[in-house]
Parts: sequence; structure tokens; C-alpha cells
Amino acid sequence: MSEKQYHTIVIGAGAAGLMAAIRAAELGKRVLVLEKTDRPGRKLLITGKGRCNVTNCCTVEEFMPNVLSNPRFLYSSLNAFNPYEVMGFFEEHGVALKVERGERVFPVSDRSADIVNALVHTAQQLGCRIGYACAEELLIDSSQDSPRVIGVKTQDGESVYSDSVIVATGGKSYPATGSTGDGYRLARQAGHRVTPLRPSLIPIVCREKICRDMMGLSLKNVTLTVIDSRSGKTVFSELGEMLFTHFGVSGPLVLSASCHMQPDKSGSLSHYRLVIDWKPALSEQQLDARILRDFSQFINKDFINSLGLLLPKKSIPVIASLSGIAFDTKINQITKEQRERLIAAIKQMSLTPLSFRPIEEAIVTAGGVDVTQVNPKTMESKLLSHLHFAGEVLDVDGYTGGFNLQIAFSTGFAAGTYC
Repeated sequence: MSEKQYHTIVIGAGAAGLMAAIRAAELGKRVLVLEKTDRPGRKLLITGKGRCNVTNCCTVEEFMPNVLSNPRFLYSSLNAFNPYEVMGFFEEHGVALKVERGERVFPVSDRSADIVNALVHTAQQLGCRIGYACAEELLIDSSQDSPRVIGVKTQDGESVYSDSVIVATGGKSYPATGSTGDGYRLARQAGHRVTPLRPSLIPIVCREKICRDMMGLSLKNVTLTVIDSRSGKTVFSELGEMLFTHFGVSGPLVLSASCHMQPDKSGSLSHYRLVIDWKPALSEQQLDARILRDFSQFINKDFINSLGLLLPKKSIPVIASLSGIAFDTKINQITKEQRERLIAAIKQMSLTPLSFRPIEEAIVTAGGVDVTQVNPKTMESKLLSHLHFAGEVLDVDGYTGGFNLQIAFSTGFAAGTYC
């Protein structure tokens, strides 16, 4: 195939790739999207527990503090296609949206498939072709003074030519969705640096058996604090939701906390301490008063049967054990010192993190194509003309709450605009 069939080839049919394809097609380009799996938008389908937290309803200024890596790089693309414009795009294409706690935006239907269908349908309506093939390597013309990309070669050996190529292959998390790191290989082929990859927004494995004992218990309105035991400094402390699992802890608070934790050379996190405050709205004195009120209702009962008004059922044996008070102690025999130990167990439950879960389980991949080698307005490579990058393949990532999908849409929009 010697003649150019397409103006633009987009590698990857995820959030960034589909938005890039749509934007390029809107501007009159003939677009081919190459997707290595058997369907587009696989990772989108599982985001937000299958509900798809599509963006965060906030201004660019409010958005920036939620970007963890290279926020300044995103300033131009976010201003060109901001969260309100992303919301407008989906509503114009038939997806009603709602805003939930933390300004997180979801489809009213709570179905991520509605987001994927809107993107795919819009791309196809605009004439984009989606081809199911894996891009093995970039085709590069080095005959001129300034080398440029001229297409891609697929895994089955076919060369497909185009004026420009957009790499939107995602990271290394959730490989079953097609995110297996192909984009990093293609970037290196073009001479790009790829910063070290690490999991971001990832559950944490803990040493203590109590996590397994409370497996499945979801906590709301608790405070999670992460302390670096080497320095004694608090590296993270926020109010929110978390979840106990068979291996340790997960949920929004834990995913956000993971972004602030750096494993040692062996991958261990044991130099940190996780502290959970189950009742952050109450001071120790207020909690003591609350416990005394509850105790007054169970004056002749065993201690283990007196905590049902204060704590979730699944947590009671664990917190009672941590307090050191025998389960069968009568309420009228519990001393002030014992109450103080109970308060400490509730306000300062301590866990020892051992490691992150594997990178394949991360919500996003931190690290990626070095953004100093990419034009922040156009997403074009500074090393190889007509090559663009978009989405998670870049070394940009944010907190949970719709920020990473917005980054994908904004960088995809920029790449599609200037490809």
C-alpha cells in the first residue's frame, strides 16, 4: 500500500484516541483508528466501577491542584477543552449527566457503555474507520533533513500510510483492556525518553490480619493519614471513603494516598504508617461522652454487645480486640483508662502498608513519555514531526475523581486539532 489512504492514524480506541479521532474528523481529516482488542473503549467500560466518572465539574484553576505530574504541561490543552466543554460534548451527543459529591460527573444512567457508545457512534458518523489491528512500529521517513512519521506497520506486516500519527495507547494498568505499554515502545522508536513507570491510584497491601477480618466493609467519612515513619512527617491526610479487602485497603481515599507514597528499592512501603480515624467529626472528649451515653443504655451488658450504635457490626470484634478490653467485661466495670484505649483504637487505628498491588491493578500509570519532548499546545513530538501523543501514555496523571479522563479528553482534543 504505497499511497496515503488517511490524513491521520490514531493508535488506540480509548478515551484519548476516540476524542482525537472525532476532533480530527470534525476538521475534515480522513481518520483510521487502530485498536488492538476486539472492541473500543474497554478501559472506559470499567472506570468508576462501570459507571464512568467522565470528568470533574470544575474550572481549570480548580482542576490544576488535582494534577500530580507535570500540571503546567496541561494548561494549554485544558483551556482549549475544559471540563464544562467535555460535559457539553456528551450532553450534545445524547448522554445526560449528573454531578455527585466531590463534583464528580457521571452519566445519569450510571452506565459507562453510554459514554463509549457516544464516542464510537460520533467517530463513525464523522467517517472515522476503526480497524482492529496492533501497531507494531512507526514508519519514519529519514530522507529529509527533518525526519517525520509517515504511517505505521501493523503486527501482520501491513504498512498503512498517513500524514500524521497520534499515539493514544494508554499506560500499563489493566492490560486486559489493551493497555500493555505499546505506546512506550513506539515513543522510544521515535527517540523519546520514557520516565520510569509506576502504579498510581492503586490499592495497598497491609500486614495486619484485621483487614481480612473486615473484608468488604466500606467506610464513609473517615480520615486516612499517611505518616512517613523515617521522618515522622504526615505525607497525606484526607476525609473520605475507603474499603477493607482480603489483602489490605482500597477505595478512593487509599487510591489518592497511594500517589504520595514512594516504595523503597525493594518495592516495600513498610516505612509508612496508615492511621484511620473512624470518627473524625468528634474530638476525643466528645467521643468519650458519646461512648458513656451508649454505655448507659447497656449498663449490665457485656462490653462486646455495647458498640452497635457506634460502629459497623463487622468492625466491632476488631476494635474491641485493639482496645484490650475483654469481650465479656461488664459495662459497669469498665474504667476510664480502658475507655481511653477504646478511643485510641477508634481514633488512631494503625496499619502497616507492605506494598502496592501490581501495576496491572492501578487505575492509571504514573510516568510515561517525557513531556519536555512534547509540544503542550499541539501534543506533537519535538523530535519527530507529525507524531502526536495523547492520554495516559504521557507522563501526566491526576487524582481520582474524573481528573484522569479529563486529561485524556483534553490531550486527545489537542492532538486531533493539530495533527
